[in-house]
Formats: sequence, structure tokens, C-alpha cells
Amino acid sequence: MPSTYKIQNIVATTSLEKPIPLTKLARTQPNTEYNPETFPGLVLRVKEPKSAVLVFSSGNLVCTGTKSIAQVKKVIQAVIKQLRKINVKITTKPKITVQNIVASGTINLKLNLNFLAIEMENTEYEPEQFPGLVYKLIEPNATFLLFSNGKLVCTGTKNNEQLKFSMVQLLKNVKAVLKNYKK
Repeated sequence: MPSTYKIQNIVATTSLEKPIPLTKLARTQPNTEYNPETFPGLVLRVKEPKSAVLVFSSGNLVCTGTKSIAQVKKVIQAVIKQLRKINVKITTKPKITVQNIVASGTINLKLNLNFLAIEMENTEYEPEQFPGLVYKLIEPNATFLLFSNGKLVCTGTKNNEQLKFSMVQLLKNVKAVLKNYKK
């Protein structure tokens, strides 16, 4: 039962440790959206790699849409470059913290979700609400959506090691349960 997966999104945060004039940034940069009445942050869209960054007046950033740490770093540098254009000089090297990795993948098997929901702990399955089974792994902390065609989504891990380990644990747990199913 081999599995393959691909990172689809990384959510990372950092602080530039300087206040950011959001109104000035919004007025001078075309790739921004800023509606302070509805949300306190400014959305800055980066074309390459395609991503979005929430910029807060405190200097805190939330980066989404990237698929690797290298891309996160590239996006943060693009934001710093745009801030230089409005005379905000960032002097510290931003410390990036990954908050969440979302990966999609497949277990090359058809899955009986009703059986898995009964036999596995930490699952939720309500097919009339949503076609996937939710499976929570406690250590490391990860949440999987499993579908009957063998496709899956994993969320909650914070680095590649956790992601790999979570996938191995998932496979081990599903295999153990499926062994009983075949009897």
C-alpha cells in the first residue's frame, strides 16, 4: 500500500519588528487590498511564487499559498522589497515560523470509510454532511481527510519530518485495521 503526497500550501508567520504604514502601502502598491473597516490587515499578492501575505501594522506577516520554505523566504523578501519602495527599511532577518502544512496524496486503495470509522479511534464520518472521513492523529498532531477512492488531505503538521511521519503512521494504522477487514 504505497502512498504519495504533495505539499499544496504552507502557512507561515514572521515579524518584521517595525510598524508598517498600511494606508501608504495600499495607496502606492497595485497588488494590495486594504479595507480597515472590515479587516485590520492588508492583503499583498505576490505573483511569483503565487501567494498572498497578510501584512499587519505591527509588522507581523502571515504568508499563505507557498509550497516550500524556500518559496516562503522568497515571498517575504518580495514584501521587504515593496516596503523599501515606501521607505520602510527592514534591518532584521525575519525568523519564519511554519504554522501549518497542507498536503494532498493518495493511498493506492479503495477505502471502506464506514468500516474505518467504526474500527479506528479519533474519526468522524458523516457521509450525508461530507464525503470524507476525518481522522485525527495525536502524535504528531495531524488531521487527515480520507476519501473512499484512496485520496487524502493532511493538515496540521509544521515540517517535512512531521508530515512524512504522519503519513507513515496513517498507513500503519489503516493497514492494521484493514487486516481485520479481510478476515
